[in-house]
Amino acid sequence: MNTKDTQASHEVSEDTRRLAEKFVEAEEGAVNRLAGWAGIAVTTIAVAMTLFHLWAAYDIVPTQKLRYTHVAFVMMLCFLLFPVAIRFRDRIRWWDVLAGLASVGILVYAIQGGDDFTDRATSPNDLDTLLGVIFIILVLEVARRTSGPIMPIVGIFFILYAILGPYLPQPWTHRGYDFPRLVGHLFITLEGIFGVPVDVSASLIVLFTIYGAFLNHSGAGKFFIDFSLAMMGGKPNSAGRAVVLSSFLLGGPSGSGVATTVMIGTVASPMLSKAGFRPDAAGGLLAAGGLGAIISPPVLGAAAFLIAEFLKISYLDVIWMAVIPTCLYYFSLLIMVELDSHRFGAHDVIFKQEMSVWQMTTRYGFHFISLIAVVIFMVMGYSPTLSVFYSIMLALLMSFLTSETALYPKKLVRAMADGSISALGAATTCASAGIIVGVVTLTGLGLKFSSIVIAYAGGSLLLTAIYTGLIVWIIGLAVPVTASYIICAVIAAPALIKLGVPDFAAHMFIFYYAVLSEVSPPTALSPFAAAAITGADPYRTTLQAWKYTLPAFLVPFVFVLDPQGVGLLMKLPKDGSIWDIIWITFKTGAGLAALAAAAQSWAIRKNTVLETVLLTIAGLLLVFPSLLEGLLEWITGLDIPAPGPIGLTLAVLVLMMQKLMPIQPVTR
Repeated sequence: MNTKDTQASHEVSEDTRRLAEKFVEAEEGAVNRLAGWAGIAVTTIAVAMTLFHLWAAYDIVPTQKLRYTHVAFVMMLCFLLFPVAIRFRDRIRWWDVLAGLASVGILVYAIQGGDDFTDRATSPNDLDTLLGVIFIILVLEVARRTSGPIMPIVGIFFILYAILGPYLPQPWTHRGYDFPRLVGHLFITLEGIFGVPVDVSASLIVLFTIYGAFLNHSGAGKFFIDFSLAMMGGKPNSAGRAVVLSSFLLGGPSGSGVATTVMIGTVASPMLSKAGFRPDAAGGLLAAGGLGAIISPPVLGAAAFLIAEFLKISYLDVIWMAVIPTCLYYFSLLIMVELDSHRFGAHDVIFKQEMSVWQMTTRYGFHFISLIAVVIFMVMGYSPTLSVFYSIMLALLMSFLTSETALYPKKLVRAMADGSISALGAATTCASAGIIVGVVTLTGLGLKFSSIVIAYAGGSLLLTAIYTGLIVWIIGLAVPVTASYIICAVIAAPALIKLGVPDFAAHMFIFYYAVLSEVSPPTALSPFAAAAITGADPYRTTLQAWKYTLPAFLVPFVFVLDPQGVGLLMKLPKDGSIWDIIWITFKTGAGLAALAAAAQSWAIRKNTVLETVLLTIAGLLLVFPSLLEGLLEWITGLDIPAPGPIGLTLAVLVLMMQKLMPIQPVTR
């Protein structure tokens, strides 16, 4: 194996950086490049938004006022920051100011209307209807500016569904609603635009983006990357391992797949190249690591906060449910990286660090405390809102432990502004998704849709789960993860729940498949951003990202199809114990390792076709033992109650065969 003493470069070309930033903009919207008085004005509004939400987190603000004020800030900032088209991004236009002021004015009208305004929800007056129509149009426009045209198109489709109900064919028909009734439901009640998604955005999502901005500006991101490089440096597989570890550490506070991919990619791409990774393989690994940001505690993605609200459980419960699947995801990714490094014969990459791991930890290790502070406060009994508030304050105070990380006034202002600006994309998605949720609740579409899916599946849980996964995945191709989860949570989750799947397992299943949109074309933003950094073909990079993530994305089927599978969500199976959780986790991990070896066509050495088939069967037997029990009985006519040990035996048998047989030469 060749060895190269080299220092991994922490820089990529400026052109590459700009190209990667375009993919971040594709997820978060193209932002105006403002300076002078316009930049100061926008920064002032963003800082005011942050201060308002910090105050609201510490003090009690009435629900309706909190939601209206949150959306008012979001709408104003979106119209000022996100141009109507990219060619207008050099400065703020008069129509942007007018649209922002109109949004704020309409919400002031709603707030001042008080109880009289909300009491008119079922029979709004002409002014209510007019302002409601204008506001719905403005919400759809900010959604278009921040996340593209698909979300507003979907919103318009649902509005038409609500209006044209009597003219639709069975089983889609319903009574239909006129404009005043529909506008009253979407605009005035707390079940439409200002429903659960906006409530979560106003009370949690924005606070967590502020928390992430404080961590980022205090240097936590740079520390996590440097720490990962220092921990993993010096061995042939160190480059891939460093990417996996840094993705895990950065994913928690960032919660954004594309941003994590770009942040790590700009540092790790040269290192992966020197280790011997092909550009498309390096890009696939970076994208797969970035994907983990959306499923990694303590922040996860914005959709995770919605799970807690839809299920009426604490956010701490959602974090606990995500722990084992996240560990299995990164375990599977690490196995794939290890196999890759052996498959193509990776080179040593020696990282020349200014400080040792110990020196780095003693000087900047307080960032680890900042990272887990949210969980600590929630375990202590504080609400999620107060927990993240105190975590922000702790991150601010701890930043002053070293002079280079201290959030002095200039950096503090930037952190507060970035915190609110980072929440805009998720907030507009929640507001526009509120239109969809409102129509679903008004028309009863969720129950209709679940009945249709179950009928097509013939009552089969397996087929219903497959159909649901495909629906979530297809919707996720067109809209952001948060929107995909919201839409499918109200129209697809009831089908799984009707067939006996626990509600928490159904929602987690939908959440994980919504995340697939991050690595799926045509909106495969993370692989495309990684390809821009590594110089690879974006579609080859996407295929590599799929290869890295495929074994782990079988996990959601485990806690939907296997009665013992809820153990992966830290829930005890019926009449079960803690040992059931340990056993199902071990079996699933072993199965993922076998499937990873099959996908890479490499275990100890290159697999033969027979060995790949055996590893695939072993992995499926371990991951889906109860599902395949019926299949084995159908094929053999024998009752085989525990196919899991058979899968483990097959995997061990293949490893023994490869250990005893001569190693085949590696072809580069």
